[in-house]
Amino acid sequence: MLHVPVKVKLPFLWGRAVFKKYDWPNINLVVGPNGSGKSLLVEAIAKEFASSGYSIKFFRADEDESKTALSIVQGNEAVRQKIQAVLSSMFGKTIVFKQGEDGSYIPVVVNRAWNVEYNLEEVECHGLREIITLLCALYANTGNSCLVFDEPELHLHPQFQQFFAEELRRVSARHPKRMYFIITHSPFFIDLRFPEELFGVLVCHTNREPTHIEALGRRDEDLLARFLPRFNSYHKQFFFSDKQIFVEGYTDQQVFTSLLPYVSDDLPVAGTGIIDVGGKDELGVFCKICALLGTDSRIITDLDSLFGGKLRDVFCSDPRSQLWLERQEERQMPFYRLIFTERELGTKITLEKLIVRLERYLAVIGRALCAVPGSTGDSEQTSGPLENEIALLVEKLDALDQKHSRAENVDTFKTVVLQGVMTEGELQEQLERHLSTTVADALPKVRNLFNLILAASSAAGVFILPLGCIEHYYTQSSVRYMPVAGKDRLFHMERKKLLRTAPATVRRDYAPLIAILESACSR
Repeated sequence: MLHVPVKVKLPFLWGRAVFKKYDWPNINLVVGPNGSGKSLLVEAIAKEFASSGYSIKFFRADEDESKTALSIVQGNEAVRQKIQAVLSSMFGKTIVFKQGEDGSYIPVVVNRAWNVEYNLEEVECHGLREIITLLCALYANTGNSCLVFDEPELHLHPQFQQFFAEELRRVSARHPKRMYFIITHSPFFIDLRFPEELFGVLVCHTNREPTHIEALGRRDEDLLARFLPRFNSYHKQFFFSDKQIFVEGYTDQQVFTSLLPYVSDDLPVAGTGIIDVGGKDELGVFCKICALLGTDSRIITDLDSLFGGKLRDVFCSDPRSQLWLERQEERQMPFYRLIFTERELGTKITLEKLIVRLERYLAVIGRALCAVPGSTGDSEQTSGPLENEIALLVEKLDALDQKHSRAENVDTFKTVVLQGVMTEGELQEQLERHLSTTVADALPKVRNLFNLILAASSAAGVFILPLGCIEHYYTQSSVRYMPVAGKDRLFHMERKKLLRTAPATVRRDYAPLIAILESACSR
């Protein structure tokens, strides 16, 4: 890390805020949506570096830079030889620079097998011209310099983008005092292998100052070290927009992507993408990275995320959820007095505290349901069969109770109890009839507490599917409780229907999911 104090003010872009950064790795990535001021930011940073003794060079994909690159090739044989070797390797052909009648050098393909030569610049113009420009800038650079590559991905195949990112890493390792900035919209340049490399990511935003990471705690370092190897180019879309929404799996991604066109026209949907990350623990990591980088991520997740995993840790510690709870405290105090003792009210009400209290209620209700007369957990079996609604719930809980020694501590058990408590209609009457008065009195508390937790979580950008998971919103199948079997088969049935249904019917049948999507898009 090099110490170069930088302070940048661009009031026409982000008001009175000041961008500050003092320590810099060799390679710095400047990302963000169009119009967020990436180039202006780097120009201002470059002036600060110039005042610290660095020579500044900007490279953009234009005709002038191409001519500059060819002049370097002409005057520097070492650079010319190196680029010849690299190009030959990249294109799988023998490529040399030959001097033309005007004294300039042009890249020529030599095919010895067929005794053919041709001008590569004429045949494969744009990509070749760009990679020559980039390599010349990289190889010919000397001294205490700061190189800025502005959108180097233009005209470059993704494989060549990856190649240049790797070549830049290799060259910078040999010259640790040289600085490199890449202004990019390409995920192929987000080449992060170690947690500390995130210090070089500058994220620009629309109408607010850029953000970056100054330091990482040990737990964050360990978390990111395990995560980065699974961080692919598809995931990296969130670096280029604050509007990305993360979901657990591909079925969620497909359904919500299909529903995006049905979001209200009044909401800022343009640029929004749905990214699946492969599990709720991965959601927690993405949520953490976005929080560290200052990117306003949105997450839609299954109900069981409330009861364990990295995501719960992240959104419970998010200051936005805590701020929301503090603003609600006076209004909610009568309810808090119903569910907490005076001693418990002496400490701060946090989202984690609310979820723990919810878990206690669910454990008591779940154990009581496993013991109701007529259930398999009831040793007396003195009464007749249970009504259909409560019988289905009890059957699911009994199966989990038989499978786990302390089922009330299992996320799925808690989720099923909560699904039952939140189900409207006949089940509510049956629960009140079969549970003791003391346990039944907890039911409205659980409902109120759950709605409070949902609201506090959404303040942190985490939107929990209250029915359970995406399959509980399907129209072509009836799914009750979790876990859900045969998810892939159910998804393909639903997707077929969703893609072939008239817009008015989609809006009606998927109204609950569209409402959740609109809540996420409105943040």
